Amino acid sequence: MQVETTGLLDGRVAIVSGVGPGLGRSIALTLARAGADVALAARRPEPLTDVAAAVEGLGRRAAVIPTDVADPAQCDRLVAETVDRLGRVDVLVNNAFSEEDWHDPFDGFDPNRWREPIAVNLFGSLGLTQAVVPHLRAAGGGSVIMITTLSVKNPVPLLAGYAASKRALTTAAQVMARELGPHQIRVNCVAPGHIRGGSLDEYFAWIAERRGVDVDTVAAEIASMNALPHLATPDEIAGAVLFFASDLSRVVTGQALDVNCGRTLG
Repeated sequence: MQVETTGLLDGRVAIVSGVGPGLGRSIALTLARAGADVALAARRPEPLTDVAAAVEGLGRRAAVIPTDVADPAQCDRLVAETVDRLGRVDVLVNNAFSEEDWHDPFDGFDPNRWREPIAVNLFGSLGLTQAVVPHLRAAGGGSVIMITTLSVKNPVPLLAGYAASKRALTTAAQVMARELGPHQIRVNCVAPGHIRGGSLDEYFAWIAERRGVDVDTVAAEIASMNALPHLATPDEIAGAVLFFASDLSRVVTGQALDVNCGRTLG
C-alpha cells in the first residue's frame, strides 16, 4: 500500500549513502516522493544511475556522487558536491554498510573479521556525519538517520563484527543527539529486521542448502518468529526513515526505532 506523503520534504535536500538495488534505492525514492532532491552515494557507481533516473522521473533532482564512506576525503567531497549541485543539505541517511563474509569458514572468535564492518559502518557513518554537520547548522537544523540492525539485539556469530559496529553506532547516535540538539539537529536510528531482497534471499538460499530444505521453508520459519508473521520489504523500512527525515518527528531525537515486524518488543 502506497501512503500519501507528498510535500513532507518539499524544498529539502537529502544525502543517502549505500544506494543500491535494495534499501538504499527505496529510501531515495521514498524521500523523493515526499519532495526532496537527493544526492546518491555508493562505492559502485553502476546502481546510482538507475536510481537517479527514477528520482528524476518523480520530478526531483538527483546528484550521482560515487563515494567510499570509509575515506574521510571522499565524505567531504560528497557533501561539498551535494551543496554545490543541489544547493543545501537538510537530511543525511547513513545507509552504507559492510559485513563479514558469512561464506568464509568460522570456528570461533576472530577480531580480524570485525575490521571492515567497523571501518565502514561506524567510522564511515561518523565521518560522513561530521562532514555534513556544518551545513545542517547553517540551514538551522536537520535530521541524521543511522540505519542499524536487528543484530544489535539478536547478534549471530557469523556477523558479530557487523552487530558490534551497529551497536556502537547506536550509542554514538545518542551522544550526537545530545551534542547537536542545541543546533536543532536530530539524530535517530532505524533498526530493520530481515528485509526481503537480494542479499537476504542469498543468505536464505545458503541456509537452505546447508539444511537440505527449500528457501521458502527458511523464510517462513524466520517470519514465524515475528509478532507480525511477515518479512519487511525495503519500501516498508523506508517509511520509518521518512518519519525521521520529516517534521513528523521534529521533537524526536536520540531514539532507535525497531522496524522488524515485532521480532523484538521493547
